[in-house]
Amino acid sequence: METINQQVFTGERALFKARNISISQSVFEAGESPLKESKDIKLNHDIFRWKYPLWYAQNIEASNLTLTESARSGIWYTHTISIKDSIIAAPKTFRRSSQITLDNVQIPHGLETLWHCKDIVLNNVNAVGDYFAMNSENMTVHNFSINGNYSFDGAKNVHIKDAQIISKDAFWNCEDVIVEDSTIIGEYLGWNSKNITFKNCFIESEQGLCYMDNVKLIDCVITHTDLAFEYSRVDATIKSTVDSVKNPLSGIIRSYGIDTLITDDETLNPNDTEYITQGETI
Repeated sequence: METINQQVFTGERALFKARNISISQSVFEAGESPLKESKDIKLNHDIFRWKYPLWYAQNIEASNLTLTESARSGIWYTHTISIKDSIIAAPKTFRRSSQITLDNVQIPHGLETLWHCKDIVLNNVNAVGDYFAMNSENMTVHNFSINGNYSFDGAKNVHIKDAQIISKDAFWNCEDVIVEDSTIIGEYLGWNSKNITFKNCFIESEQGLCYMDNVKLIDCVITHTDLAFEYSRVDATIKSTVDSVKNPLSGIIRSYGIDTLITDDETLNPNDTEYITQGETI
């Protein structure tokens, strides 16, 4: 493997179609697409300051990487890439890519990051920005935080554990999602989604959990959440009271009590949903 150390690269496509190269302690600036069409590349302590650094690339292993905010749309159409101990400060990173592993990565400007990607592992990742992971699938996420609206819109086959999620309209239009041991704060949680399970979660959501097909809550706490479960098929065990529930389609809701139950849609049979009060207010 060829080794490059402490170099500065400028100009468009500086290392176009690079193969089997280890690049360390180097800077890429003033030139688009420096590693476009590259393959079998190792990166360590490198800095990218320009747009489109890794397009159509394959087999990339990176550590201590820095993509500055100007390295926009940095990794598109790239497959089999791992990044650890790094900062991705550029928006719109990762588009239509696959086999992505991020470990201990900070994404402080993560607008429209991880769109239409698949086969993703995120471990100890912190992100800020709207529209995170839109239409992505096959995701395993652990020790994760996001502060940004519309996260995981249209995502499929997602398993999240130990997360802190502040996000309006999170998990819309999703299918086959499990969220465990997490805090979720944001309005209108989960609308239009199918087969969604929240386990041991703390949830605060104005008019959340509506228009859902097969939403399950297992030992969750719901606080300051009103008009919940409207037109949803639900199976819920809630370890708290609920401010209000409105017109669920069917199922069972176990809780410490519902302050206001609204059943004013005459097209629905209120007996299709069973309500069980159990436990104590916490």
